[in-house]
Amino acid sequence: MTTETAEASPAMQSNDGDESDQYPPHWGPTAWSLLSDLRQRSPLIQCITNFVSMDIVANTLLAAGASPAMIHSLAEIPDFTPQAQALCVNVGTLSPSWVPAMKSAAELMVKLGKPWVLDPVAAGASGFRLNACLALVGVKPTVIRGNGSEIIALSRASLGVSKGVDSAHGSMDALEAAKSLARASGSIVAVSGAVDVVTDGNRVVAAHNGVPMMQKITATGCAVTALIAAFVALDPSHPLEATASALSVFCIAGELGMDLAKGPATLRMHLIDSLYGLDEAALLSRVRITDL
Repeated sequence: MTTETAEASPAMQSNDGDESDQYPPHWGPTAWSLLSDLRQRSPLIQCITNFVSMDIVANTLLAAGASPAMIHSLAEIPDFTPQAQALCVNVGTLSPSWVPAMKSAAELMVKLGKPWVLDPVAAGASGFRLNACLALVGVKPTVIRGNGSEIIALSRASLGVSKGVDSAHGSMDALEAAKSLARASGSIVAVSGAVDVVTDGNRVVAAHNGVPMMQKITATGCAVTALIAAFVALDPSHPLEATASALSVFCIAGELGMDLAKGPATLRMHLIDSLYGLDEAALLSRVRITDL
């Protein structure tokens, strides 16, 4: 659960039973294995992301163990992009001059057989933005991560379904659109919300971690998209599992940070610290991923 909706997550509601019985046990070791591998291998992740998010994206990747590079100039793509293990493209502060670099980098990653992840920020807010996002979807991203309204806009290729960069739809509202988009694009589609949903068009899993105050920190959604790119770089043959694990790990860091925070500013700080210090015991005890 990042910045997209305030609906109540089942994982945050009271439960009189044994909560661990609800969640398949394999997800914890999967997430921990990926995080441990990330810390050991420190993959280079190229991020063509928006001006608002650059700081938190870079710091999230560094805290998790990856090596971020904010390279968005078209002139650098041919030399630099082949060095990256994954690419994250975020259209938040989109301008015409950036679109060729985004497409060129994505096309190069596909040619090299490397993963790339698309964050279609406010995809339905304008015709220019929607057309740019649809063109990028045509370059076959490994993963598309957005809020409910963004995923619906892409699936329907339509305007007017969002509220600026904020979502007017919960993740479950966008489930069928996500499945349709995944089947049409061949991408894993992740929908962020109080419950984060991930699908390949057939299988659907849900990550129930997170805290509501993460909505009050700008660009947490952008940051988790970059973390997804890092996780998928480690296991490109299992992008659904890598995506769900990244979402859960990031939101667990938010839960741990919330224990120390006094408000959004200190949550941002403690979230990054908690991601850096996240250990096996804490992760295994908190992973909340289910099949739907």
